[in-house]
Amino acid sequence: MYSRTVFAGFLIAAVSFTLSGRVAAQGTWTVEKTFRIGGEGGWDYVTLDAKNHRLYVPRSTHTMVIDADSGKTVADIPGQKHNHGVALVPDVGRGFISDGSGAIVIFDLKTNGVLGTIAAQPDADGIIFDKASELVLVVSGDSGVLMTLKPDADPKTASIEPPIDLGGKPEFLVSDGAGKVYVNLVDKNEVAVVDIKARKVIARWPVTPGGAPVGLSIDTEKRRLFIGCRNPQKLIVMSTDDGKVLADLPIGAGVDATRFDGRQAFASCRDGKLEVAGESAPGKFEILQTVTTPVGARTMDIDPKTHKVYLATAEFEELKPGATGRPIAKPGTFMVVVVTRH
Repeated sequence: MYSRTVFAGFLIAAVSFTLSGRVAAQGTWTVEKTFRIGGEGGWDYVTLDAKNHRLYVPRSTHTMVIDADSGKTVADIPGQKHNHGVALVPDVGRGFISDGSGAIVIFDLKTNGVLGTIAAQPDADGIIFDKASELVLVVSGDSGVLMTLKPDADPKTASIEPPIDLGGKPEFLVSDGAGKVYVNLVDKNEVAVVDIKARKVIARWPVTPGGAPVGLSIDTEKRRLFIGCRNPQKLIVMSTDDGKVLADLPIGAGVDATRFDGRQAFASCRDGKLEVAGESAPGKFEILQTVTTPVGARTMDIDPKTHKVYLATAEFEELKPGATGRPIAKPGTFMVVVVTRH
């Protein structure tokens, strides 16, 4: 009995040491600081301009431009009704804001002044710039389509090109930089693979055992997608070669974004958990660390060079006993939480 107990103790210690060693080898992530920014409105996708140290945060009717080093507000871009995300195209000096009211707002990256507004499908949501096709890509959740726009188009007279039917309700999208774009279809529990040149869906890959996929990021080198699912709560690792699910990892509740920094993948969850996942052995993935963040920190972006994660949230009112639904953010308490690796 004694020898079995001792052996079990050694085994547990060895496993614990191995796991802690993996975390140590990759670095430990901690909350470094919090920028108390304030301002009115909700928030959605956070977009980082790493070169110029700027954060772009849509706040429902306006988009804040924040210094990523100091947390000071550099500019505030007005003129939106229900914004979601920002795509940056430095080569043409423009930024693009998706407005759920059915518009794409174009602004100047130097002056932050609005250059024009282009009509779009209702519920314009996830937005990125695809360098491979040199197009701004925007998905419409209500219409179930992918919209494309040339970034140098005349902001006063341009119109979106004929939309690409996705066959489901899209949430977010990523590009592999080689002509294919991957789109989460939250209502179909699938990833739609789009050939941008052919302008059509060429494959549909189930995210099972995950469901309700929302967050999405990509490792273009190793050809993997990191998919944040809400029901069940999973981080799905999927091959972009054939859609094979390589891993399904448990995560917190209310995931909204995933990111990849070149070494590890991250899933930010509404319940105050930033999940850090990594490849512990070739083809084997696991959650290496769960960083405790303020509740509501569900959207983020990351600087892969400085290894800083920027998460948006606020303070919330306590729900009354028996009440259900999301808590309400306290006015003027919006903040950006900075998590870094040590």
